[in-house]
Parts: sequence; structure tokens; C-alpha cells
Amino acid sequence: MANRMTINYDKKPCYDIVFTNSFDLLPDELQSLNIANRRVAIIADSCTEKMFGDTVYRLLEGHCQKLILHSFPAGEASKTLDTVKQIYKVLIEEAFDRKDLLIALGGGVVGDLTGYTAATYLRGIDFVQIPTTLIAQSDSSIGGKTGVDLDGYKNMVGAFYMPKLVYMNVSVLKELDDRQFYAGFAEVMKHGLIKDATFYEWLLENMYEIHDREDTILEEMIMRSCTVKKLVVEKDPKEQGDRALLNFGHTIGHAIEKAMHFEMLHGECIALGMVAAAYISWKHNWLSMEEYYEVRDMFVPFNLPISIDSIDPDEIVKLTRSDKKMESGQIKFVLLKKVGKAVIDRTVTEEDILNAVREIYFSDEDAKE
Repeated sequence: MANRMTINYDKKPCYDIVFTNSFDLLPDELQSLNIANRRVAIIADSCTEKMFGDTVYRLLEGHCQKLILHSFPAGEASKTLDTVKQIYKVLIEEAFDRKDLLIALGGGVVGDLTGYTAATYLRGIDFVQIPTTLIAQSDSSIGGKTGVDLDGYKNMVGAFYMPKLVYMNVSVLKELDDRQFYAGFAEVMKHGLIKDATFYEWLLENMYEIHDREDTILEEMIMRSCTVKKLVVEKDPKEQGDRALLNFGHTIGHAIEKAMHFEMLHGECIALGMVAAAYISWKHNWLSMEEYYEVRDMFVPFNLPISIDSIDPDEIVKLTRSDKKMESGQIKFVLLKKVGKAVIDRTVTEEDILNAVREIYFSDEDAKE
């Protein structure tokens, strides 16, 4: 039994998101894409290949004209044009054409990279998302944003390119280690903070069930998170307006990620970025001081950082200047007017950002006091 949600593009059905608790329905779901007459390439990283590659391969074996599995080393360091080039080479050698299909089996790196490969190979080849991490299921697999990093700068090369299907086996979240799970939870909390105060409150009320990864709670959490993402991306599929709200915490978060040489997980950096953005929201007289501290402190029970001791605040400010969300030299910064209502602000200054980064910076001197 599966639940289903349809994402619309230009007010027309574009692709379905399938929510289930196994991979068993995958062959049936892919039959609608006529895989019997197509070559299919499963793209995974070294971790997801080991965990799920054999299972998915065996399920699809015999259902398509040709089936291959290609993997690359896990981690943000692989999210580059060099990895895309390696996949191009495999597809060319296996004679893949425009009528064939790629399947992204993995987390955000796999999904973004495979989607970009699909968007650009032979000017476009179909692809399917099978997200296997919380961050991918709740956020990055939906909406058609694809891309790779360039010289450590996040997602500087990319394309808007929609998948043909997103298949979510929610049960795989139980196999994530705690750090990966909670890092992904940062994006779930983001959706509540920017668009749905009721969902945010639900997350806090179900904290212990989320910690225990209860089946029904996980599925409801993913579906409600995806509903927020659906509402935003359908209204603004190519980020000409409100879709930028999904970048809450990302301007400073991405800068921290680069400064830390990707040694911290994406969600951990985004949590820090959201704390900093909430601080600026307070200083802009939107959030009260009490609301700021409540938002900040709610990251702690979910094992997410609210301070960091190994950055240079001035370097973080400098890195934000390279943010892809810059317009005419001005960052489109996302702030909170209140929990559940985010706004795009173009008045945030470098001094605002520096003060916010200093707020989350925990120095050796602080420790001695």
C-alpha cells in the first residue's frame, strides 16, 4: 500500500511522489515509464550501492532492456563535473540514448548529480529519484533542482530539470546513523519555520516518536514536509520569487560548509545558518528576543548544533559574497517574521551577517569564561 502526491508544473501534473515502506512496488511504478523498452542506469554512491544497490538491481532485473549500476565515492567531494563526466562516459559506452532512463539511488548528492547528468546528457534524458536519506526525502528530491559544486562553491553549476517519478521507501530512514538522520531533520524543521507553524509544533510534540523513528510518525513527517515543498515549488518552479524562501539558513550555512571543507554535514551547517538568520530576524524587530531563543534552542533536542568554534566570522562573511542567490551584488536573505512565515529581505548588510555569525561563534576565550 502506498500513498501518493502529485507535483504540478505550469498547473499540469508533472510527476508523482510515492510514499511506501519497501522497494517492492518499484517495478510496477516504473512500468508506467515503459522501462521494458529502455536501458536503465542506477546511479548510486559507494554507501547506497552497498546498502540498497543489490536490492534495487534485483527488483528491476529482467524488467528493462538493459540494466547497469554505476557508483562513485560517497560524499560532497564527489559532487563535481568530474564525476558527471565519468557518468557520461559510462552512458556513452553502454549506448544510452535519449529514450533511456537514469535512476538516482541515494541522498542529496546522488540526486542532484544524477539529475544534472540527466538534464545535460544528449540535451536531456529521463530520470527517477529514489531518495534514501531524510534530507533527500524531505527536501532535495522534490522540485527539480539539480546541480554540482564548482571549486567548493555549492551548486554553482546546475539546471531546473524535473524527474519523472520520486519513489520514497520511508523505511530506509531507520538504517541511517544518528548523525545523518538528525542532519536531515534540519530541512524538515526549516519547512515548518518558513511556512507551517502547525507542522513545526507537531514536530516538537512528537519529538520522542521521531527519535524512536516510529513508522507512522516518519511517514507523516515526510508527507507533511513534502506538502510544504510542493506548495512552494508549484507556485514558483524556477525560483523567480517565493521559492527562495526554501533557502532559509542556506546563505550562511553554505558558507560554513565551505569554510569547514565539507567536514560538517549539510544539515548541521544549515541548522547553524537558520540560528543566524533567526538572530538577524530578531535584530530586525520581527522576532522577539524570546521567540529567537525558542527557535534557537529547539535545534538542541534534535542533536543539531547552535554554535561552532572552528570558523573565522570574517571569512564566513566573505564567502557569502559568492552565494548564488546574489542579485546585483545584494543577497536575497530569508528571514522570519514569525514562526511559520518567512520573507525575502534585501536590506541585510554584511554587518548584520557578521554579527549573526559572531552570535553562533563559540571561541576558546568564551570557553575560558
